[in-house]
Amino acid sequence: MWRPSGIFNKSYIEDRAVIRTRGQWTALILFLLVITFFPFFFGNNYILSIIILTIITIITLQGLNFILGFTGQISVGHSAFMAIGAYTATILMTRLHFPFVLSFPCAGLCAALVGMIFGLPSLRIKGFYLALATLAAQYLINWYLLHGGNFTGHLYGLSVPRAGIGSFVLGSDQTYFLFAMFMLFLMAYFAKNIERSKIGRAFIAVRDNDLAAEIMGINIFKYKLLAFFIGSFYAGIAGAMWAHYFLRIHPDHFSLMDSIWYLGFLVVGGIGSAMGPVFGAIVYIGLKELVSLITPFLGSLFPGIHTNIFSGLALIIYSLVVMVFLLFEPRGINRQFALFKAYYRLWPFAY
Repeated sequence: MWRPSGIFNKSYIEDRAVIRTRGQWTALILFLLVITFFPFFFGNNYILSIIILTIITIITLQGLNFILGFTGQISVGHSAFMAIGAYTATILMTRLHFPFVLSFPCAGLCAALVGMIFGLPSLRIKGFYLALATLAAQYLINWYLLHGGNFTGHLYGLSVPRAGIGSFVLGSDQTYFLFAMFMLFLMAYFAKNIERSKIGRAFIAVRDNDLAAEIMGINIFKYKLLAFFIGSFYAGIAGAMWAHYFLRIHPDHFSLMDSIWYLGFLVVGGIGSAMGPVFGAIVYIGLKELVSLITPFLGSLFPGIHTNIFSGLALIIYSLVVMVFLLFEPRGINRQFALFKAYYRLWPFAY
């Protein structure tokens, strides 16, 4: 219930609700209506492609947030788990003739199982050493995909069939945008509820102090593996979405640099928060598109300088952004967003 000094809750159910007031419900319904009609009346293919890529990145970062943000385990092979999801969905549909509705969740499950295997060292090692163990996953998976013969397409990759449900095929950016938005809301719903559940609280206990968590009776090995399972499942779903949108996959599409930047921009968005992956993905994809737009302009502005000099501009900008946030706002954009919410909820008594 809204009051001039904020929101007054009369039960635990109201206190735990994500959408708490009539105004928030109204805003959500209007937002869903705008999203439904936006691609058909206002969005061109370029804008829709950027939004779809941002959604895929958000789902990827949500998975990484379970591993790093909630459980405190470092994973430098998250892009490789995306590759597992992309290749699993493609192989199941092209070689075994699975329908999309079956191959899509199987892609997430296969990535989750592989991620759990590479999460086994987390029982004995952590920090820098666990990062090296997950780095091995990146190289081992990419090596197998490159040298898997006809099964993985040799060095040429694989063509991916279009996603579809029955006779309805997601053959345009407009229809794929609606599918991507549905998946984003679904994955965000599960992420938020896992965070608030017993599992999420156990994750946070392991992250804050695994020794204290073990003394309290929490099976830290079980929850570390579960974090890798859930995080890799999200990565596999994102990889399958990426494959069905671009219709071509190759191991180079899931590189080590992508895994590193996922870590960096999760920090920018806010580690261990529900909105952190959203902010991090928006900044990451926004900077990528900005660099792609200004690089030709800089090349024309300085015709005497070879264009290849500007090819590393994206890496420079990414590094500067991550460094600035690490120095001045290590809790990310979500920290400022939380302060803003606290301010307007108490307005006009925000002092």
